Amino acid sequence: MDTITTRLFSLSKSCANTKSLKQIQSLHQKSISLGLQNNIALSKNLINLYFSCDAYQSAQSVFRNVDNPLDITLWNGLLSAYAKNRMFSAALLLYDSLLQFPYLKPDSYTYPSLLKACGGLKRVDYGEKIHTHLMKDGFLSDIVIASSLIGVYAKCGLFASAVKVFDEMPERDLACWNNVISCYYQSGQWEKALDYFEKMGSAGLRPDSVSYTTAVSSCARLLDLERGKRIHDEIVRNGLVMDAYVSATLVDLYGKCGCLERAKEVFDEIENKSLVSWNSMIGGYSQIGDSLSCIELLSRMNEDKVAPSSTTISTLLVACAKSAQLRHGRFVHGYIIRNNVFSDIFVESALVDFYFKCGSVEVAERVFKTMPKSNVVSWNVVISGYVSAGCYFEALGIYDEMRAANVKPDAITLTSTLAACSQLAALERGREFHKHVIEAKLNSNEVVMGALLDMYAKCGAVKEAEAVFNQLPAKDLVSWTSMMVAYGSHGQAFEATKLFDEMLQRNIRPDRVTFLAVISACSHAGLVNEGKKYFNSMVNDYKIRPTTAEYSCLIDLLGRAGKLHEAHEILQSNSDNEGDVELLSTLFAACSLHGEIDLGERIAKLLIEKVPEASSTYVVLEKMYAANKNWEGARGVRFKMKEMGLRKNPGCSWIEVDKRIESFVAGDTTLAQAESVYGCLASMYGHMEKDEIVA
Repeated sequence: MDTITTRLFSLSKSCANTKSLKQIQSLHQKSISLGLQNNIALSKNLINLYFSCDAYQSAQSVFRNVDNPLDITLWNGLLSAYAKNRMFSAALLLYDSLLQFPYLKPDSYTYPSLLKACGGLKRVDYGEKIHTHLMKDGFLSDIVIASSLIGVYAKCGLFASAVKVFDEMPERDLACWNNVISCYYQSGQWEKALDYFEKMGSAGLRPDSVSYTTAVSSCARLLDLERGKRIHDEIVRNGLVMDAYVSATLVDLYGKCGCLERAKEVFDEIENKSLVSWNSMIGGYSQIGDSLSCIELLSRMNEDKVAPSSTTISTLLVACAKSAQLRHGRFVHGYIIRNNVFSDIFVESALVDFYFKCGSVEVAERVFKTMPKSNVVSWNVVISGYVSAGCYFEALGIYDEMRAANVKPDAITLTSTLAACSQLAALERGREFHKHVIEAKLNSNEVVMGALLDMYAKCGAVKEAEAVFNQLPAKDLVSWTSMMVAYGSHGQAFEATKLFDEMLQRNIRPDRVTFLAVISACSHAGLVNEGKKYFNSMVNDYKIRPTTAEYSCLIDLLGRAGKLHEAHEILQSNSDNEGDVELLSTLFAACSLHGEIDLGERIAKLLIEKVPEASSTYVVLEKMYAANKNWEGARGVRFKMKEMGLRKNPGCSWIEVDKRIESFVAGDTTLAQAESVYGCLASMYGHMEKDEIVA
């Protein structure tokens, strides 16, 4: 190297320290004036200097001005600069140009930068093409190249291909292990990720921050607290300085596993708390619905000058929804408005869900009206919100609006709409949704198919329920129970009990809801002894303590069979049940059914003492007296109701006509076709009276 070139190199080092664009341009001009534009080493230096000042076009001009760029190191330098500066498309174009020079061959320094560009652009097609070149030219034995190739497949979601490359590597460094562990984590195979983490240790490699972050995150996903604690202890033993990522994942682990005190200890030890750390701690409290602690953490974030993200706000709203703390949620809503916090689809959806969960349906509707409605997430939250609030007609109405807006339903949409159909017994509408399930190829989705089964069961379509039950990809306890409900509510008690026994043979443990289904089936079919047997099995064999619901089912079983005094004894045998309004009402209904006046009067007296404003008790008692021709008693009940200003609640019913659900309330004259409906009813009554006279 001559004196002039040496001098220019010395100047380039000075420019690297100052990063002065004017100095770099001056150096570039001198090199051209001295005829050194083809000097490869100097050109590489100039390219790096221009990139350090973001003068990308100037860097490219240096490369283009080299007359014969036949040195691969020059190409590698520019390729590396492109990859480091995330100019991935430019990197691929440069590689394509490189291939036009037959005497130039990519080397081990070319491919890592090129593969980084493929991963950044998620160009799996390009990555696979390079993979073929690597195999042909024998470059896969290079650890850095193989590790970069694993990274491409991982970023493109081809985790199996990434693991295959890893398994075929003769030698592996820490980066390779981290890549494959990350592949398993990202593909939801958290147990496998932890297996490879342990294998890495056995191979004599010491985990770094990246390894520990992925391993602890896998434990958090699996809720494997013990293994997470062991990894935490290992981090401390190895003296690793816990960075923001490791600390945040530890906070997340302990929060998800319900160890909030331990999570708080780790969190408080973090000197410079990142946004991820704050979100992890808030997430821990949100999981248990501790909205107050979440809001206190938000205040501390503000004191530390850490701006909350949409994740922070949506997590806070989830906590408020879980705790049903309307005041706390309103505070968060106000915070969003006051601080002009960016509200994405997740924040807005969390707001709608929060207001629905707190019973503020009108506010939820107002928030929904302001939301963009191009995304199915927006529609799903309001449909499920209406269902959870018992507004089933409104849920189906919103679904119709969604379809009119050309938004395609997904699994969550169909699960919610099927639940609405279940509650309304809207069979035709449910069948329509079944068609959508098939069109969307959701037949293998367990949640959707479970909702479909429940819909057919509650609509009384037993055959269709059976068909769905038999098609289920995997039968969980909920699906077995739904099928039992379908059989039981239509008097097919034998099928329900047979199904219960089959479920036990498959080692599926029943819960209280399953027992309710099978006892109810026995009740509808008058199988008193069998129903009592299942009740006793629930208590003695499965140690399930009966609640009001189970006792109500048992009393209904005995009441339907006319064993009223036995039912009354059960009620009296437990001090917790003796005055329960629901149980008394069940027994009272049975007394009315069997005309048991004496016991009925005693039960009615207790009900009136407990709930004097409930008109239903008076109505049933009046009917009992009338059926027994006790007109004096019936008049006395009517007089008492009039005196107290009580009226019988009007009955409500609905009917499906051409996939539209029309609802009716007794005495309602406001419906659109009231005149036609009442005219039709009058005609029917006339025909009925004639038939009675003829009979």
